[in-house]
Amino acid sequence: MSAKAFVLIEAAPAQAKKIAASLRKVSGIHSIDAVTGPYDIIAVVEQDTLAEMGEFITSKIQAVEGITRTVTCLAL
Repeated sequence: MSAKAFVLIEAAPAQAKKIAASLRKVSGIHSIDAVTGPYDIIAVVEQDTLAEMGEFITSKIQAVEGITRTVTCLAL
């Protein structure tokens, strides 16, 4: 069974468009949407296991320059 998560991303000021463009190039992210409210971007991610999900988020998403904070919401 695969793991699915919604990753809520906060961006540094004036960095949301640049971050979204960078994340759109990352394989394994199913969608990227810029949003209003306390978060700037929501990414939908699917991986085979929770361990792979954690590794993917820390190495591929949180490593993007300009991201100041993420909150990961796992789908049940």
